[in-house]
Amino acid sequence: MDSEQLSEQELVAAAQSGDRAALSALLEAQYNRVFAVCVRMMGDRHTAEDQAQETLIRITRSLSTFDGRASLSTWCHRVATTTCLDEMRRRRRRPATSPLVNDEGVSVDPEQPHSTEAFAGIEWSDVRSDIADALNAIPREFAEAVVLRDVLDLEYNEIAELMSVASGTVKSRIARGRGMLAERLRGNQTPGDERPTGGENP
Repeated sequence: MDSEQLSEQELVAAAQSGDRAALSALLEAQYNRVFAVCVRMMGDRHTAEDQAQETLIRITRSLSTFDGRASLSTWCHRVATTTCLDEMRRRRRRPATSPLVNDEGVSVDPEQPHSTEAFAGIEWSDVRSDIADALNAIPREFAEAVVLRDVLDLEYNEIAELMSVASGTVKSRIARGRGMLAERLRGNQTPGDERPTGGENP
């Protein structure tokens, strides 16, 4: 089978059936997008390369679960996001190491996602070491929704497809996730605020 002449849908079907050439072609086509996600979340190219490779491994292992309801690239975005979040959590449990340096020779924090709206009004110098902790402390579905919107700039409908929920639920998770993160990053959290009460919007 000539993988170069297959559509994305056909590539996925072939790869899910065990066609190694189709799988390789699929992974190669997604790598640049995956790497871009990892760079934005991890903050430096070296760490991003490691997480991009881990993402490809996870894509390979879980490809059989891909059902086509979201586009393949959108689904791969979420796998990359989850992979980076997991690594950020692991790093918060490790002893501190020497700072990394990016391609411009500037010291960077690999645990800092470059978020926008979620952290408006908060000085980065005050929260650089706390962002991974804050993401780790709130429920995963809220952390993922905020990252997908504020770090990766996905549209609400894309996030809804990714998370298999309604757009209203996406907006609710983002709003509540931003609120929980802002409280934690400002040091105003109170006991029990990890799990908000009440249901999400349908």
